[in-house]
Amino acid sequence: MPRVRMEGTALKSWDEVNLNLKEIAECELKLEAIEADMNTKIQDLKLAAEMEAKQYHDRIAKLAQEIKEYTETHRDEIKGKTKSLNFGFVGFRQSTKIIIRNVQAVITALKARGMTDCIQVKEAVLKDKLKDYPDDVIVAVGAGKKVEDTFWYETDREKLKTA
Repeated sequence: MPRVRMEGTALKSWDEVNLNLKEIAECELKLEAIEADMNTKIQDLKLAAEMEAKQYHDRIAKLAQEIKEYTETHRDEIKGKTKSLNFGFVGFRQSTKIIIRNVQAVITALKARGMTDCIQVKEAVLKDKLKDYPDDVIVAVGAGKKVEDTFWYETDREKLKTA
């Protein structure tokens, strides 16, 4: 489990702290067992649902293919782009796709033509990198550094398993 920050305490000795860590480790192990059981049940349910739904997915795919084939052969009977039927609609919609084989070459060409509006640029501050700089530099760029001493704990569940 990850380290956990805590505030305040009601314990009177290190032995009590150690007993609390032992109990936390026991609870963490029980939680892991519960979550593992839950995940197994979820996976079993997903598999059962997929198996049950497969026949319907297959049937829908077959029916949709038949509709597509018929509609394509009778396209001239459709006035406009859509034909309205009692239980739905069929039709054709124009679809435009851009195919890019070499992303870097396209970006270079876009820049050369001044088409920078077609290039996505994402900027973000790398805080982990920024904290390596001296405090005066961090302040100069408009940021600040907050250093605090925070409590944490970590259980040793391996010792609990062997005890």
